Amino acid sequence: MNIFLIIAGTLSAIAAILHLGCIYFGAPWYRFFGAGEHMAVLAERGSIQPTLITISIVVVLAIWSLYAFSAAGVFFRLPFMRSVLSLITLIYLIRGIIGFFFINAPMGRSAEFWLWSSIICLIFAIVHFVGLKQQWANIS
Repeated sequence: MNIFLIIAGTLSAIAAILHLGCIYFGAPWYRFFGAGEHMAVLAERGSIQPTLITISIVVVLAIWSLYAFSAAGVFFRLPFMRSVLSLITLIYLIRGIIGFFFINAPMGRSAEFWLWSSIICLIFAIVHFVGLKQQWANIS
C-alpha cells in the first residue's frame, strides 16, 4: 500500500465531504469557505444552482479519491490509472498556481480564499505526485 496515495485519497474525500457540508448547511458554509457572496445569496434564496455546482464538485472529488485509493492498493484497480492520476495531479497543480494570480483581483471571492485554496491545492498536488511517482511501475 502506498501511504502517499492513501493520504491523497483521504484529502480529496475530506474536500468532497466539506463540499457536501456546504450543500447541507447552506449560506453560512458557502461564506465561510469562500464560495462568494453570490453563491451564499443564491443558497439563501433556495436556488438549486449552488447545489448543482457543488454536487458536481463533490462527484469529481469523490472519483479522484477513488482513483488514489485504487492506485494505493486499497481496493480493485480502476481503468486508466496512470493517465487519470497524472491528470488529477496536474489539475491540482494548475489550480494551485493559478489561484495566486487572483489574490489581487478576487472575482467575487476573498483574497484569503484564493491564497488558502491555492496552498491546499498545491499540497494536494505534491502528495499526489509523490504517491504517483512511487507507484508508477505498479499501475497502468
